[in-house]
Amino acid sequence: MDRSPLKLGRRTFGPDELLIMAIVNRTPDSFFDQGATFADEPAFAAADLAVAEGAAILDIGGVKAGPGDEVTVEEELRRTVPFVAALRERHPDVVISVDTWRHEVGEAVCAVGADLLNDAWGGVDPKLAEVAATHRVGLVCTHAGGAEPRTRPHRIEYADVMADILERTVSGEAERALALGVPRESIIIDPGHDFGKNTRHSLEATRRLPEMTETGWPVLVSLSNKDFVGETLDKPVGERLLGTLATTAVSAWLGARIYRVHQVAETRQVLDMVASIRGTRAPAVARRGLA
Repeated sequence: MDRSPLKLGRRTFGPDELLIMAIVNRTPDSFFDQGATFADEPAFAAADLAVAEGAAILDIGGVKAGPGDEVTVEEELRRTVPFVAALRERHPDVVISVDTWRHEVGEAVCAVGADLLNDAWGGVDPKLAEVAATHRVGLVCTHAGGAEPRTRPHRIEYADVMADILERTVSGEAERALALGVPRESIIIDPGHDFGKNTRHSLEATRRLPEMTETGWPVLVSLSNKDFVGETLDKPVGERLLGTLATTAVSAWLGARIYRVHQVAETRQVLDMVASIRGTRAPAVARRGLA
């Protein structure tokens, strides 16, 4: 299991810390919040609340992951760059991540203070890792099975889904990023739940997370309200919190370190409980049997 510190921006996180990456979408059509944080004021309010509830990382996205209206590079820049710049001043010590696969966006957000580039599409734009290396910021290397951005998987098959995840994220993207000059302590790998996968693939990736943590790279999981949770329990988007939290608890026990989520407070409680059971966090209060 990975036991090395993780360095992002001004922060260094120990190997036993379980970190929350809070989602702040600057999109009018996001699958979960349906554009609730598209405007500046609610977006800043959501970021402030996430930090207050225990998020160490804020992940800003300017393009919906799934199919939808075209978002040009110029429009993605408009949605993200000014917000990241203002957020940097508002929260100087919080890690700011930007969810993008485009190097032009990566360059612009790093110039105004982003600490981490969250590439959810598996290095489809190879220049993005070069941007991370130039700016000495972190990079999330995600498995998407070779899918094109904003597409859904159709009858995709793997001889061994975890072997493919490891080949693409570790042997492919992470080692390439390291060779380019991205700091080793700032590279993260993500199995990419739902990206280029059906529900059974995502479930298998979850139970085999130890194979990822054994590589030595810190593992991020993006589970929040995703379709594999919905299909497993036959629940619509608005009723997937319990399934998400169950998957979060299992992932924490199996060694994942970072959790990209919509609901921060609930996730923080789950992660703190797992950490306390594991013995890496003391109970917040310990009075029982001592009176």
